[in-house]
Amino acid sequence: MNDVHDLLARVAENAGQPVISTRAVYAGAARARLRRRVAVSATALAAVAVGAVALPGLAPGAKPQESSVAAPTELAGNKGRADRLVKLLPKDVGSVEQVSLAVVIKHATVEQAEEHPVGPLDGQYAVRRDGGVGYLTINTMDAKSVKRKLGGFEPSADLCKPTNGEPRPTECAREELPDGRVLTIWSDANDNIDGGTPDWGPELTARLTLPDGSLLAVRDSTGFVSDRSQGPLLKSTPLTRAQLRTLMLSPELRIKK
Repeated sequence: MNDVHDLLARVAENAGQPVISTRAVYAGAARARLRRRVAVSATALAAVAVGAVALPGLAPGAKPQESSVAAPTELAGNKGRADRLVKLLPKDVGSVEQVSLAVVIKHATVEQAEEHPVGPLDGQYAVRRDGGVGYLTINTMDAKSVKRKLGGFEPSADLCKPTNGEPRPTECAREELPDGRVLTIWSDANDNIDGGTPDWGPELTARLTLPDGSLLAVRDSTGFVSDRSQGPLLKSTPLTRAQLRTLMLSPELRIKK
């Protein structure tokens, strides 16, 4: 699956690089990691950008707005998504605010970072707790987008057992649910071998494939370190593995039929 935008790239085109391989489909794959992209492509979503953040509305060759004053990270037209997400999270998760990683990391303008969510709670959320800042990114791809962006990706494929030479994801668990959905969750230490920036901390990545061919990806990150950090890394991911599983199976994240 965004890695999207990183399935934790953005399942979305606005989140980063498009997913073109199994590696892109799961959050560990270098090209799919959100840690190298700003948008989560939940697989394009997580998947989604390679080494740079695609900024909607930014003309080729143009540069994001630079300013000595921190740009606002809250997205206009939030429509209360953060408030609705909080209702699905544990009470002790911390404070939750919807943000744009393109704005936070790349200093894009709010207009350049405009998003077009597919799922009801798709978005990027900062989680503040005990002085640290982590992130939850939620991305959805409908069946047509999965087929178009992920090429020959087979929804029933076992992401814990990659077949194209990619390394096996760490602590990867695959669960086949009675209704035909398949949930895969794995961890990623995000060792910054190439010294790139931002330097993302440890995270959990989850991908849920549905019988209709659609895909949901969530990145559960302790945050990142760079001169644009909003705060130190969280000591642990915003959600535990069990809490992440509960969120992934919440009907509130599903595309409305």
